[in-house]
Amino acid sequence: MSYGNVRFQGKTAIITGAGSGIGKAAAVKLAKEGANVALFDLLDDRTNEVEQELNAIREGCARSFDVDTSKPDRVEKAVLESVEIFGGIDIVFANAGINGVLAPIEEMKLEDWEKTLNINLNGTFLTVKYALPHLKKRGKGSIIITSSVNGTRVFTGFGMIAYSTTKAGQVAFAKMAALELAQFKIRVNVICPGAISTNIDQSTKKQGDLDKIIIPIEYPKGGQPLAEGPGKPEEVADLVAFLASDESRHITGSQIFIDGAESLLR
Repeated sequence: MSYGNVRFQGKTAIITGAGSGIGKAAAVKLAKEGANVALFDLLDDRTNEVEQELNAIREGCARSFDVDTSKPDRVEKAVLESVEIFGGIDIVFANAGINGVLAPIEEMKLEDWEKTLNINLNGTFLTVKYALPHLKKRGKGSIIITSSVNGTRVFTGFGMIAYSTTKAGQVAFAKMAALELAQFKIRVNVICPGAISTNIDQSTKKQGDLDKIIIPIEYPKGGQPLAEGPGKPEEVADLVAFLASDESRHITGSQIFIDGAESLLR
């Protein structure tokens, strides 16, 4: 099957959290536009299905890798294997993340706090760290990081203190990296989605008495003024593709909200 737009012909993208949601939508979008895609996620039926779906678009364009982004050895191994298979790296979409445990500060266990930081923040660092030498070999590249409205504009996700801390940290990381890597023509941008229809809530656990810290808030009808309900992963994928392409060649260090004005309301 052929597609008209081939912005990414001959390019290779690494996408973490590629087995579902925003990661999957971005993988499909980039593959349709000519990219080879290394799918980093825990290998399971859904990740294998994404690989098969992409290879049906263009045979041999996708390969899935069993990656826990909080484990440096697994990230490094998958990056090296991706380079061996596809010949290099041009685009990195550091998207993997979990909501983790929701709890009041005094009731949150250290191990739960650390797990969220390890996957969301350390995972972003490790993905970028091990991909960088290969981006530099290309002479340019694009890194996109998935943060959130939570921890950047919205602070009413009661109990989400670990998650919001990681999301704020990703924004600082992206802006620092954008300056550091500009001399290598490697751009770094961060996107902040609002409510998007994904399965991230499956990883969410509640702990302790959240009711005692929640401040009642009443919103006007509808949480996303620009849309009827949550956004779609495909809408975020369109933004990722733009930031990955040469069309955004003068954009780096930017923090872009994609939330239908949700964060302005909240």
